[in-house]
Amino acid sequence: DVQLQASGGGLVQTGGSLRLSCAASGFTVDDHAIGWFRQAPGKERQGVACISRKERREYVTDSLKDRFTISSDTTKNTVYLQMNSLKPEDTAVYSCAADPYGTSCLQLDSWGQGTLVTVSS
Repeated sequence: DVQLQASGGGLVQTGGSLRLSCAASGFTVDDHAIGWFRQAPGKERQGVACISRKERREYVTDSLKDRFTISSDTTKNTVYLQMNSLKPEDTAVYSCAADPYGTSCLQLDSWGQGTLVTVSS
């Protein structure tokens, strides 16, 4: 049973940093694609980043790649989203999702609950 647990959100000032964690159970993060999404109030969900360790691929959406990085730790079976130089417009609920059957960042169908990030101005 694929399960994902996101954590690490909170309140941070503009310019600060946060590291979000997505802990996986029921599967190995190295064998599956896992991505981060965010949804701000009143806005559509946006894809943020994805990692497919088995395919040796990491993606961060162009508008965020100078501030956000995605990584994974096999020993902790966890995927991280490091967010630096945070801005108020980064305020959103951040969720992680996995491809339960393989390594495609286009088939992230198993979702964990979100974690709220609030950036104060």
